[in-house]
Amino acid sequence: MAQREGSVNANRIHISFLGAMNAGKSSLVNAVTGQDLSVVSSTPGTTTDPVKKSMELLPLGPVLVIDTPGYDDSGELGSLRVQKTMDAIRQSDAAVLVLDATVGVRECDKKAAALLKEKAIPFVVAWNKADLLKAGEKENAASVLSHEGFGEPSVLVSAKSGLNINELKEKIALAAKGSEKQREFIGGLVKPGDRVILVIPTDEASPKDRIILPQQMAVRSVIDKGALAFSCNPQTLKAALLSLKKAPDLVITDSQAFSATAKIIPKEIPLTSFSILMADYKGTLAAEVEAVKKIKELSDVDLVLISEGCTHRRQCGDIGTVKLPEALKNFTKKNLRFEWTSGEGFPHDLSSYALAIHCGACMLNARQMQSRLLSAKEAGLPMTNYGMVLALCSGLLERSLEVFKRRGKGKD
Repeated sequence: MAQREGSVNANRIHISFLGAMNAGKSSLVNAVTGQDLSVVSSTPGTTTDPVKKSMELLPLGPVLVIDTPGYDDSGELGSLRVQKTMDAIRQSDAAVLVLDATVGVRECDKKAAALLKEKAIPFVVAWNKADLLKAGEKENAASVLSHEGFGEPSVLVSAKSGLNINELKEKIALAAKGSEKQREFIGGLVKPGDRVILVIPTDEASPKDRIILPQQMAVRSVIDKGALAFSCNPQTLKAALLSLKKAPDLVITDSQAFSATAKIIPKEIPLTSFSILMADYKGTLAAEVEAVKKIKELSDVDLVLISEGCTHRRQCGDIGTVKLPEALKNFTKKNLRFEWTSGEGFPHDLSSYALAIHCGACMLNARQMQSRLLSAKEAGLPMTNYGMVLALCSGLLERSLEVFKRRGKGKD
């Protein structure tokens, strides 16, 4: 799906600026964005938390620029700031490693480069403060890189004078090329002329006067593909089905309405959920399908992590804090315990959990969601998805995944 102006941050290419304290990261971010986004000071450690800015970076398109704290910060608070930088790296599609050209490559620069390579994040090395170099030093600074073995594109810049800022933008765009080629939402599941029913609850737990992002994305994707979108709530689903002269080609429901929807929609009609579609869109579907099977192995007093990628006011009957725990306890017949996280908070230590359940992650980019999944995998923790859990507990998991199997067999 092509990105558009006005894209939510989750659908923007994330570009982080990182490096040592006082290397000029914030000044360079301001120069690249053309705005006074970050506070600039000669005092090391001025940036204490990642600062984010949505912008258009031509010729790339919509991006989210992240200015991070110094990678070489020290002390108790410094360690927390470095951890914030690590969190920013985990969600980055591309990065700019900012080096002070008057100092050269430091040990922290090598560590940052090694981490970016380990995470397979393409990056550009920006040799900043070129305006402070003496005659003959510019050529030397630009050549140091090859001797340090970074092997990445580099450019000599000056945030103060504006030297080579446009060239830096071009190199960033080149490094991030490919990140904008996201999976299509509902990719390969519908074709022109198909009829798609979208079942959208409008109960007390739903946001007032709007529909949530996965539902918006589904409507737009159906329309973009030349198919027909019909929206209703669970209470009017039967009437919507009867109003169609031809059976729908696909029904997409909110996960909370799986059971109610399945009772109305004939078994021969493909049925899945917005949450499961989000897992497919983020590239985590296969791993989360395997993880959901582990629910049957849960024991009494096992601790389950329920994580949401956004923060919102909890409503009566909230899915994360009420409906999921109830469904799991009823399905497993176990006395499970639960912990919750939301927004960008995600535990670094996952050793105490037996299972992690994540929302559809519509507010996280694919890199960030895949990073969370990788962290869980490295900890030996199965992590699955809201929709898959509710589908399993409703006896509808296989049916909800059948549409993806059909796609694999050659459906347009």
